[in-house]
Amino acid sequence: MKNTLIIGASPNPMRYSYKAAHMLKAKGHSIVNVGIKKGEVAGVSIEEPGILHEGIDTITLYIGEDIQHQYYDYILQTKPKRVIFNPGTENKELESLLKENDIEPVEACTLVLLSTGQY
Repeated sequence: MKNTLIIGASPNPMRYSYKAAHMLKAKGHSIVNVGIKKGEVAGVSIEEPGILHEGIDTITLYIGEDIQHQYYDYILQTKPKRVIFNPGTENKELESLLKENDIEPVEACTLVLLSTGQY
């Protein structure tokens, strides 16, 4: 199972980050929710960005390129094995930074990866 940090977590059931959190938990993955919204998702509180977590395998992004720069250091310091750029979050600058730091950038949809057993 992959420890997954969700950046852009939201308690709004209409958001894809919300759906991903629930699907990740249902498939047995542990999650950390990070975002600016208060509340919880899939039984896990949403934290403000800044707390570093060890043992994170995957970061899945649900924030647009325009605000991702605020998270660059946080992502790099977390040292995940990979970062998933969900549709609409693609960012060539961040992908290059990840590669320079031996972190795999993946342009994919977390929900599709989970649904098809490719996560």
